[in-house]
Amino acid sequence: MEVSIDQTKWYDRVWAAFIFFTRLPLWRLREPPRECYKSVVEYWPLAGWLTGGGMAAALCLGSMVLPYAVAVMVAIIVRLLLTGALHEDGLADFLDGFGGGGSDRQRILDIMKDSHIGTYGVLGLAVYLLLLYITLLSLSVPYTVLGLRCPLAVLAVMAADPFAKMVTAQLIMMMPYARKESEAKSGTVYRKMGWKAGVGLALQGLAPMAVFLYLTRLPWEMVVFMPCLVMYGLYLLIWRRLRGYTGDCCGAVCLLVELAVYLTVCALVTGPAV
Repeated sequence: MEVSIDQTKWYDRVWAAFIFFTRLPLWRLREPPRECYKSVVEYWPLAGWLTGGGMAAALCLGSMVLPYAVAVMVAIIVRLLLTGALHEDGLADFLDGFGGGGSDRQRILDIMKDSHIGTYGVLGLAVYLLLLYITLLSLSVPYTVLGLRCPLAVLAVMAADPFAKMVTAQLIMMMPYARKESEAKSGTVYRKMGWKAGVGLALQGLAPMAVFLYLTRLPWEMVVFMPCLVMYGLYLLIWRRLRGYTGDCCGAVCLLVELAVYLTVCALVTGPAV
């Protein structure tokens, strides 16, 4: 017997988000109704608490026993394992599609759906991972939180991951899905959010960022504004080329917005090279 999404339990929808956005075998414990997967974006930042927390824990613990540069690499690997490189795959497809598809909407969609990776995807992933590594490496300034001394990068990761997911989730409110539901890679099209879901989404994404800004005393205008500016610029590009979003677009925007947080924090903390 099929049920509507509004008839499903909130904890099933949260569980579906954890299953969808991570590679943890949570489905072995409980398999939520299929309808729950249409609302996973509403709990995307909450999944970011899990993936960002795992990455931050690996970085914090790793820096206690390993050289910091090695700990950063270990933390990135842990995040890739937790997510199954879901968003990185989206970034590669996004770059291939928008880089090789020109202004042809259907060609862009076809390239993004192709399972093969092209030159734009390879180079783009390499540049992204290099920037991610260097920015986290630069945020080695020690902070003491609850008696635990850890690099600033640990706090930044815990804040940036959920925040980027919250910001990116606005794409599904700002434009329609670019394909038919039957053509979706995941077989699911996310539903539009109501005001209650929107408030919940905001709390999930802003709470860790508020704690980060309170602890670091960094200017919130810059830390919040610059990533949102990146998201808006990407939104304009996607709207101009596709007139709608895809899952690959969401994954790419999420990673680039998160990277914008790290770059902004890095600029504020370390300043220019000369």
